[in-house]
Amino acid sequence: MLTLTAAAYLWTLSESGYANQYYSAAAQAGGESWKAWFFGALDASSSITVDKPPASLWVMGLSVRLFGLSSWSILVPQALMGVGTVGLVFAMVKKVAPWQAAIAAGALTALTPAAALMFRFNNPDALLLLLLVGAGFSTLKAIETGKGRWMVLAGVLLGFGFLTKMLQAFLIIPAIAVVYLIAGKGSFGRRMTHGIACFVAMVASAGWYIAIVELIPESWRPYIDGSTGNSLLELTLGYNGVGRLNGGDYGGLGNAGFSSAAGILRLFQGVSGGMVSWLLPAALLLLVTGLVALRRSPRTDLTRAALMLSGATMLVTGLVFSFMEGIYHDYYVVALAPWIAITAVVGAVIMWRDRDDLFARITLAVAMAGSSVWGWVLLGQSGEQPYDALRWPVLIIGLGVAAAFVFADRLTRRAAAAVLAAAAVTVGLGPAAYAIQTIGTAHTGSIVTAGPYEGGGMGGMGGGRPAGAGGGPGGQTQNGTPPTGQMPQMPGGNPGGMRGGGMMGGGAVDEELAEAVSTNAGNFTWVAATIGSQTAAGLQLESGEAVMAIGGFNGTSNSITLEQFQEYVANDEIHYFIAGGGMGGMRGAGGSSDETSSASQISAWVEENFTQTTIGSSTVYDLTEGAA
Repeated sequence: MLTLTAAAYLWTLSESGYANQYYSAAAQAGGESWKAWFFGALDASSSITVDKPPASLWVMGLSVRLFGLSSWSILVPQALMGVGTVGLVFAMVKKVAPWQAAIAAGALTALTPAAALMFRFNNPDALLLLLLVGAGFSTLKAIETGKGRWMVLAGVLLGFGFLTKMLQAFLIIPAIAVVYLIAGKGSFGRRMTHGIACFVAMVASAGWYIAIVELIPESWRPYIDGSTGNSLLELTLGYNGVGRLNGGDYGGLGNAGFSSAAGILRLFQGVSGGMVSWLLPAALLLLVTGLVALRRSPRTDLTRAALMLSGATMLVTGLVFSFMEGIYHDYYVVALAPWIAITAVVGAVIMWRDRDDLFARITLAVAMAGSSVWGWVLLGQSGEQPYDALRWPVLIIGLGVAAAFVFADRLTRRAAAAVLAAAAVTVGLGPAAYAIQTIGTAHTGSIVTAGPYEGGGMGGMGGGRPAGAGGGPGGQTQNGTPPTGQMPQMPGGNPGGMRGGGMMGGGAVDEELAEAVSTNAGNFTWVAATIGSQTAAGLQLESGEAVMAIGGFNGTSNSITLEQFQEYVANDEIHYFIAGGGMGGMRGAGGSSDETSSASQISAWVEENFTQTTIGSSTVYDLTEGAA
């Protein structure tokens, strides 16, 4: 299973180029500068960080430092994290179920379309999921052995999860805390002590980094993107915290239409449904019925603990994603993949063991029939072959298996094995088809989706897929540039539509511009400056030189004042200013004309005092030639 998972996740991996150029540029910077690596800076000269903590960049930066900058050095670590996650899912289920069930849980995790996407992509989600599943495994190990060191390990993994994607890592904490207090060995006081040790380990493993960043003088480190006060704590509680839940202001960006409608059905609708929800209805049913069946089990029963842990994590994560009012992207649902698989498989094992009971048999039949019908619905979303052709076999065979489950107590050993095999193949066929399509499709940009169904609205934009590969714009060759014949370039060398590539994450970079900024690069701290991180990232990857991203990801952060920029120019530290830029090129928060933003002030000052010229298709200003 692990070998096949590795083969699938590594297959044609380089076709996605640098995938999300935003994080690839930061990995490039980390491969050149230890300071940029430590703080997660976008450029090697450390002007500004990315808008996430740096743990995932530490992995990619080390890979770049060891193997050089390439698509493989960026993406292979993500694929290996996927293999590790699948292995941990197997290990968790193997503790409470036969090895065949553990294989099924691992395979269902690997074949979840969202997993097939994000374990081949360089967003922080791959490392986050590995750490959280590791924390779940450590908790089960602590319950099994009664040894507190496993809870300490769980805390360490949670802390580094925070340093990967901040508060999302804490969605598993309620499940870990409640399950260990209920099922852990020893007295309640002993369990509380282990829980406190877990909490202390979590705070220590995340807090050391926060303390360094907050205590070090601001002039010694890059600006913290996503914050308005250059603070990592503010980033945690605002942009990447409460703001994600209540839709609070994102540096003027708001939710920018990226959220599908919040509500209990969000995970079942549109693109999200096809990315993760294939077994979600069955998992919810089997969670409830499994806990009912185990209601008289001993307090420390490991099977019930595993079901409670996976089920509670699934519920908390799913409800938060369903009702969050801030920016929501469909790929977030990868966080549900292992917990849905574990809950469904462990719940099914419990029901199968009790198949002499009519309640258990009916539960299995209903879960199987529901999964078949839901698979039939999801396969019909795309309206394409071969997915339409798979709908009816999934439905018909699934309903036949459901009928067989009603009589499971009468089946011979061989017949029972055949029914279980048919059930596994049937529930896995739909997600496997979507996963294969996802693996065979290049994905680039900031907004990516899995499967052939793209839905509508911003939340389901074409996933950065190249033309001819089942989706929207942005496919790249290995060096990060798109194949011939794709989207036209805008000023700054970015594809049409949103300036600077918008949230889609860049795209084509004018080679003539990249060559120009690389000339005499050693004489400058930054070979160029531009508004927004997306344009800066693409130019930096193409040129191999540090590019200053004024205003950060959306161009609205006051990462540098006009006075500071003027000082850099006076000292000949910046060669070119690239006009246009990313979302900040819209001159203000949310696209408004906010003349008080530093990005707007800098743009206006450059336009008034330097001579405009054109390099390739880009409008640039040479800041070393003096005022016009």
